[in-house]
Amino acid sequence: MKDINELYGELGISRELLEYSEKVLSGLEDRFSRIDETAEYNQLRVMKAFRENRVSEACLLGTTGYGYNDLGRDTLERVYADLFGTEDALVRPQITCGTHALAVALMGNLRPGDELLSPVGKPYDTLEEVIGIRESRGSLKEYGITYRQVDLKEDGSFDYEGIREALNDRTKLVTVQRSKGYQTRPSFSVTQINELIEIIRGIKPEAMIMVDNCYGEFTEREEPKADILVGSLIKNPGGGLVPSGGYIAGKCECVENAAARLTSPGLLKEVGASLGQLSGMYQGLFLSPVVTASALKGAIFAAALYEGAGFEVYPGADTERHDIIQAVTFHDPEGVIGFCEGIQEASPVDSFVRPEPWDMPGYDSKVIMAAGTFVSGSSIELSADGPIKEPYTVYFQGGLTWPHAKYGILRSFRRLMEKGIAKVPV
Repeated sequence: MKDINELYGELGISRELLEYSEKVLSGLEDRFSRIDETAEYNQLRVMKAFRENRVSEACLLGTTGYGYNDLGRDTLERVYADLFGTEDALVRPQITCGTHALAVALMGNLRPGDELLSPVGKPYDTLEEVIGIRESRGSLKEYGITYRQVDLKEDGSFDYEGIREALNDRTKLVTVQRSKGYQTRPSFSVTQINELIEIIRGIKPEAMIMVDNCYGEFTEREEPKADILVGSLIKNPGGGLVPSGGYIAGKCECVENAAARLTSPGLLKEVGASLGQLSGMYQGLFLSPVVTASALKGAIFAAALYEGAGFEVYPGADTERHDIIQAVTFHDPEGVIGFCEGIQEASPVDSFVRPEPWDMPGYDSKVIMAAGTFVSGSSIELSADGPIKEPYTVYFQGGLTWPHAKYGILRSFRRLMEKGIAKVPV
């Protein structure tokens, strides 16, 4: 029988690179142990929510057509509400992606004349067209909804004085993006977000507060205490099993407003067939704490491996994690492309395909994406992407299992070695 080093060798990983990676891993044991403890805690929280909401075999069957009285759908939404500490939830396969979930929540809860405030700087690229920062058909701007933002301070902290000045009579909804997106600013902890929420409520208690929770679910032992929490099911909470969908959890009124936008006024949450997706949605949620833990380990390993080789990484290898995204900056487009090529080569699906930058809808520059995934574009699976623009930073995330995440990161480094961009430190 072959030993593990032989198998790595057959998959293109040299002994020199393996030895370097083992040195890196020897310094991560305590971090990995804490991640496992968080996964165990969250697994018990999920189990408790399943038990208390009496999830049964009948819940896995689903409906077609209008979807009236869908037991499994309604029970799943109660499970999500319990897990996220909210009054209600909307969890549907008809929500196509995280951007769609955010758009539904915003458009359902804002009206002409209202103002949207971001106290954490610019939003993720695809939200710029939703808001109308970049002109686009059907944007909030077209409906007379204005937008204001307060940039973070240079150290990445909240500008509370600026936030106080920006809040005004027209501020209806405040949106907080938990993860960094295509930026090198901090991703925020639940504690930081909750502190921000309390300060905003102290200034303007009637304002709704929404958190874009994408990439952050189950990385900590609790979720933010906002009026609206929004996320995608092809990220953390889907556990890699859900083919499509998103969630909007929060106060009953906010969730029903979103449901009116997703379906129709008057119909709200009563319609929307689950179309055979419930089994995967339940099972994916059940697995998500340990899948998220694997992705976190991959992110930390990538940071330590690349930082040790002299690259700029964000967050740093020793930084506490609040999402699954790891950024590596190359200051060279070939670095971003090579990293993504290596991730694609390590994918279980389409490993023979070479990704190329392209004009992806919703972005203002060419974007390259590597995602040889079982669910197309799933970013809880091993994936990497980045805009082809300065400072030429790639964003790595995912890994359904830690061994696969490890191999993918090694393969990305190997590809950069072939291009003459990276070398194993001596």
